[in-house]
Amino acid sequence: MTTLQPPAAAGPRPAPPPARRDRRSWKGWGFIGPFAAVFALVFLAPIAYSVYLSLFRDQLIGGTTFVGLENYQQALKDELFWASLGRVALFLVIQVPIMLGIALLVALALDSGRLYGKSFFRITIFLPYAVPAVVATLMWGFMYGTKYGLVGDFNSAFGWSLPDPLSADLVLASIGNIVTWEFVGYNMLIFYSALRVVPHSLYEAAEIDGASQWRVITAIKLPAIRGALVIATIFSIIGSFQLFNEPSILRPLARNAITTDYTPNFYTYSLSFSGQQHNYSATVAIIMGLITMVVAYVVQLRGMRKGA
Repeated sequence: MTTLQPPAAAGPRPAPPPARRDRRSWKGWGFIGPFAAVFALVFLAPIAYSVYLSLFRDQLIGGTTFVGLENYQQALKDELFWASLGRVALFLVIQVPIMLGIALLVALALDSGRLYGKSFFRITIFLPYAVPAVVATLMWGFMYGTKYGLVGDFNSAFGWSLPDPLSADLVLASIGNIVTWEFVGYNMLIFYSALRVVPHSLYEAAEIDGASQWRVITAIKLPAIRGALVIATIFSIIGSFQLFNEPSILRPLARNAITTDYTPNFYTYSLSFSGQQHNYSATVAIIMGLITMVVAYVVQLRGMRKGA
């Protein structure tokens, strides 16, 4: 006679296999895919093509020939390139602090709340940035003219003998004046926007402690907008190394002072479009890109370092 065995106790069911996450992991790429494609097309591809061009050279005999790093060696010995780099370096050292200093003073004046009609002044100072660079340069080039321009009119009307702003000795300062006029409002807006988000409780605490306005600026406002100062400085450094519009537009008015190698960007443009030296032009452009990147990175590290 067989006995019935009780059914075995049911144990825990095995966990189902984990769902595949392959399909889910690609959702993020669906969002950044269009940007990544455009970024690769308009940024990475031109850089890669420029590097490719810099490794070749067009020769009368043999056509396009692979030369490796010979173009870079030639650029490092090119006196015209180093002279143009020295000009923009001098331009950067003098013009950028003046421009940022004026923009910072204007931003502090607007933020102080003691300036009557600050909305009018804010718009007025920012307005030159809305003027296209070509129009601004042509306008200032006309005013610089000693024959038919504003300088010439002053000389004729008052019997003065003002120096020619487009002479070889003054043309770099004249270009710096144009760039400063154009971008003071842009940098002012960056600084003013950063100042507006500083907590007013800090000002109230400083007022209770009897701090002067100068102490408030140096101890509260400037440290609070250090990030904005660094960003504006980096943008200005990049813009200085890319100086092209102003000298190229002023050159017909100052051919003896502004040459085709006056700035690195102008030199690169002249090599490529006038000299048909596309490979060497790409080499100079890559070297300038590396120099700009290194200088901007050093400034960023120095500016954002704690205690700086």
